[in-house]
Formats: sequence, C-alpha cells, structure tokens
Amino acid sequence: MSRALKMIVLVNLLVMAVLSFAYAQWMVAPGLLIEEHHQLNGNCFACHTSFRGVDSKKCITCHLPSDVGRLTTKGLPLNKPLTSATFHKDLSQQSCVSCHSDHVGVKRYQPHRKFDHALLKAETRGSCQTCHQPPKDFMHQQIKGNCAQCHAQTKWTPITFDHDKFFVLDRHHSVACSTCHIANDYKQYTCYGCHVHSLEKIRSEHVEEGIQKFEHCVECHRSGDEQ
Repeated sequence: MSRALKMIVLVNLLVMAVLSFAYAQWMVAPGLLIEEHHQLNGNCFACHTSFRGVDSKKCITCHLPSDVGRLTTKGLPLNKPLTSATFHKDLSQQSCVSCHSDHVGVKRYQPHRKFDHALLKAETRGSCQTCHQPPKDFMHQQIKGNCAQCHAQTKWTPITFDHDKFFVLDRHHSVACSTCHIANDYKQYTCYGCHVHSLEKIRSEHVEEGIQKFEHCVECHRSGDEQ
C-alpha cells in the first residue's frame, strides 16, 4: 500500500472517529430516544460514559430507585402508577440496561430482558407478597409467606395443589394451615396441634397393633376416619 493511500485511510478513520463523538446521534445511535427522553436527543453523554456505554449512576441522578414507577423525575405522583411495588430499590446492583433500552430504534423492553428475580437482593426474593397479591381462594388466604415451596421464581403458573392427595380436610380438619404446619413450613406437619395424645400413648397403642412406624400419621390416616 502506497504512502498516499495510507494517509487517505488514516485521515478517513480520524474523521469518522471525530464525527462519532461530535455527532454520535447520527453516526452510531440506534435511533432517537423515547418520547419521555426526547429533550436529551443529541446529548449522548447525559446517559453514556466514553468507552463504557450507559452509566447507571447517571440514570439514578434523575430516576430514584425508590420512586421508579410511582413518581416523576420531579417528584410528582404519576396519574397512573406503573407498579404497586417499588422493587427497584431492592435490586442487588443498579444496572438499568439489564431491563431497559431508551432508543426507539431498539425495542424498549427486549423480549429476552424479562424481569429476572435473580436481580433482587437475596432477602427480598423471599418476600413474594411485597409485589405479588395472593389469590383470594381459601387456601391462599390461610398461607402467610413461604411461596417458594409451591411456586418457582422462573414460572409462577401453572401450579396445582390437591390437599386431598395427602390428607382430606373433612369434618373438624378444615382449620387454619398454621394449626398443622408450624412456622409456615408446609412440607412439615404435626397432628399434635389438636390431638394432645402423648407420644408414649401413641407408641403403645400402635405397637399393640403391630405398627412400628407411627411418626408420619398421614401415611395411614388420610382423613378424619381411621384407616
């Protein structure tokens, strides 16, 4: 390659580099900004940092995590709140672009950028009812927390649970879940919440019948009727 040609290539590269910084909105931007940010069109460095991309710290100067979806950047209430739970303040790290893109040339909310519970702090992931309203059926109204024993954070529905497969809540057994399930642990149960038989009495009665295993009542007693 001749010296003159090298110089032409170098000059072109320099011009393109200068234009990319001076007119980034024309040279490298994927499209104009969304309507809410139209006043920032042309001012790339209001959100971007050179050679590092979007800087979430700059987003937070206008959008306080505790107010996102509830208040405007000026602190005024939104006519129609976007969310009933201000979970943004409970994110393990502030990385706005993990979910948001504000250029109209890019889908504002990418399909593959659906909300991921893994973005939340560990202590927040266990407080489902902060964001999710429990169903109104009898069973859910009795349950207080510990949703993860039935539901997964990657897929909320469908989920089905048939208590009759384990124990039929007949006669006097239609009681609050906490009567049998202590401390919201629905994988464990006790019958001694109502049946105040002593363990020694239970043992002697079962051994008399030749039954050696009597710790798990519902293996034999599947309802209020003895099996």
